[in-house]
Amino acid sequence: MISGYLQRLFSLDGRTALVTGGSSGIGYAIAEALGRAGAAVVLVARRPGPLREAADRLTGYGVAARFIAADLGVRADVERVCAEAGEIDILVNDAANNIRKPMATLTDADYEQTIATNLTAPYLLGQHFGPRMAARGWGRVINIGSQQSVSAFGDSGVYGVAKAALTGLTRSQAEAWSPAGVTANTILPGFVLTPLTEPAQAIPGRVEALAARHMVGRNGLPADFAGAAVFLASPSAGFVTGQILYVDGGFSVH
Repeated sequence: MISGYLQRLFSLDGRTALVTGGSSGIGYAIAEALGRAGAAVVLVARRPGPLREAADRLTGYGVAARFIAADLGVRADVERVCAEAGEIDILVNDAANNIRKPMATLTDADYEQTIATNLTAPYLLGQHFGPRMAARGWGRVINIGSQQSVSAFGDSGVYGVAKAALTGLTRSQAEAWSPAGVTANTILPGFVLTPLTEPAQAIPGRVEALAARHMVGRNGLPADFAGAAVFLASPSAGFVTGQILYVDGGFSVH
């Protein structure tokens, strides 16, 4: 009886999720969670090798998984993803690059690359899939933000600009499509031990200092985002839209 009740709340059977940055880190953890909750999964990332390994891992869990190798900083690749992905019910924008330099040393190329990957790609993917979800009367957009979405954090630079804008994009998507049954929300992590944060992890003492700042006393792990993603993607979150869900171990409260 309990399992049937939870099935009605959280099952993603019959849905298809596209997860960018889905070959590793938070993206892979979310892809696995959505897949094991019943969704078919399309992984998108740059490198075919890790993508294939991630898809094979998902298949081992009984998940219907495929992948598209694409550099989302290149508009033609974004357009190809839109053309090849098929019908998508759940869009997860996790792919990111994080150029961390002092503000005065950022180049025009740094700016263009960061905005293209962290903001323009989520916008374009949303513009393609959002209206199609709305036409079918159901959909979910989940954007992955950052502490830089709401505050400066150690050479935030243009990455901070892009992640702050991503929360604004979420609200605009929610306003546009929620009346048609498509919710849009941002998940905001704390400091998470992933390949993207390896440069920060390499600084002596940095990992320990950041762990101490989290109220739970540790840094985040990709698996910490599984439940939040399933919730936001599920039928039970149909009345949750335009929001920032902090999954940060209390990091932002200080």
